[in-house]
Amino acid sequence: MKYLKLSLSLLLIIILFSGSSDFEQNKKFETFLQKEWEYSLSQSPIYATAMGVKGLEKEWIDLSLRAINSRKSHDLETLNSLKIFNPEKLSEDNQLNLRLFEQLTLEKISSSEFNRHLLPFSHRGGVQLAHEDVEVLPLITLEDYQNWLERLKKLDGRIEQTINLAQIGINKGYKAPKVLMERVYRQIQIQTNENTENNPFYKIFKSLPESFSLEEKEMLKSQAKQIIIDQIVPAYKRLEKFFQKKYLPSSRSTVGLYDIPKGKELYRYLAKSYTTTSLTPEEIHEIGLKEVSRIRKEMDKVIKEVGFKGTFKEFLTFLREDQQFYYDSPEELFEGYLAVSKRIDPEIVKLFRTLPRTPYGLRPIPIESAPDTTTAYYMSPTPNGSRPGYYYVNLYRPETRPKFEMEVLSVHEAVPGHHLQISLAMEKENLPMFRRVSPYTAFVEGWGLYSESLGYQLGLYKDPYSKFGQLTYDMWRAIRLVVDTGIHYYEWERQEAIDFFMKNAGKSELDIVNEIDRYIVMPGQALAYKIGQMKLLDLRKKANKELDSKFDIRDFHDAVLREGALPLNELELVVERYIHMNK
Repeated sequence: MKYLKLSLSLLLIIILFSGSSDFEQNKKFETFLQKEWEYSLSQSPIYATAMGVKGLEKEWIDLSLRAINSRKSHDLETLNSLKIFNPEKLSEDNQLNLRLFEQLTLEKISSSEFNRHLLPFSHRGGVQLAHEDVEVLPLITLEDYQNWLERLKKLDGRIEQTINLAQIGINKGYKAPKVLMERVYRQIQIQTNENTENNPFYKIFKSLPESFSLEEKEMLKSQAKQIIIDQIVPAYKRLEKFFQKKYLPSSRSTVGLYDIPKGKELYRYLAKSYTTTSLTPEEIHEIGLKEVSRIRKEMDKVIKEVGFKGTFKEFLTFLREDQQFYYDSPEELFEGYLAVSKRIDPEIVKLFRTLPRTPYGLRPIPIESAPDTTTAYYMSPTPNGSRPGYYYVNLYRPETRPKFEMEVLSVHEAVPGHHLQISLAMEKENLPMFRRVSPYTAFVEGWGLYSESLGYQLGLYKDPYSKFGQLTYDMWRAIRLVVDTGIHYYEWERQEAIDFFMKNAGKSELDIVNEIDRYIVMPGQALAYKIGQMKLLDLRKKANKELDSKFDIRDFHDAVLREGALPLNELELVVERYIHMNK
């Protein structure tokens, strides 16, 4: 009996010690994640300010080789530091956090081996469109505007660093597609406008907050003009000269990633990274061809329903050219988008129990980049609620923006698509910050595309042309699987990709060309949408089948969105757990 009491005492001590150790391990790991989050913000000052973090409002990202190599060294050290955490001593939530953080760190290390920083220009963003950074910054107080001006004084340094990376890239054989760099060159030229009133950097100073005094407004305008004249325009003229004399002449006529050092190896890596699967480019290409064929049959049914007697090609031409499908002005187009959003918002409760607190707004895409970008995009809110989410729509050339696409586009970019999913994740204060802003494109964009299919249950697509618009968007993402792999892996020419797109989808030629150029500059990213959507649809089908009468779509959506964005293999585990708990 004496020994039994002793044994029980020892067991109690072991349990208490073990519990203490678990608590300490969890706190230590959570502190580690917080420090890593703070480090990541310190390396991305614009993002830090956009997220409402103070202290870096006057800085740009450091693009020097020293800083780039330092970030790579940090990632290697971080991966090594993760070894001190024993998964068995972490909570279930932190075990998931550890798996995800380790995976993301490994991906950054793997990506750095391909020297993508030596291709520093994109027509969809970058130093030549730096004025658009204000779209994500909180410009409310006088200090906010003064910080932006201080930041602008340092823009020439960022431009010089970009030129340096580009020159090293040329020397090492990292040459960009000429067709895209011609777009970048046009954007650079816009920034060299010496008429300050028309310079893109002056735009925000034309409509300053009413709370500012007249003296404050005049002071800000005067300082802005001086900085534009003395520093910004000369810096962009140096960039323009470099582009004209060196970068454009050295750019290549090919467009695929295969034509840079280790390009095909990089593309195989990107295909797996963006889809969070082990799918190869060959497998993804075949999936795309099958989906194109399937969706085409659905489109043919709609064409028959509307009574069109011509060929599929003639129907697409009819959609692109008939004026009944288009607004006459950018203003009317914008009002149309507002009306669609107002119709959707009250219907969401039919499919979701949990809705975000964060509101969203509608904004036009800035005119400087609108000709070179896609139909719409979403910009996330801040975690602290200082800025709502924004659904940006392209109003450039409204005669190319069909009305029948507006419903499907809105459910993807706003609700129940990106705004609902991203805002809910942002609001999950129990998750570490790296989880609240998880970059898993297959989940985020897969959810956006999955949301398009929910439009039928939200009372949308009642008009057959709007239904065709939904199918067009589904076809669009299926085509991506074919043309993205075609361009970067099978060495298609740009026109070959455009022709395949034109043949199979009812989007305008302007949209199609901009889309293809997007795939060229963002290899692999376009693969995530369809792969993610198909996984979500499969998981919903499985849950519906196994739960039968117990299946509630609102509970399913709660389960899918509960953990924020996840790799698809982790999402499958979440849904399996939901099914098991509800049987």
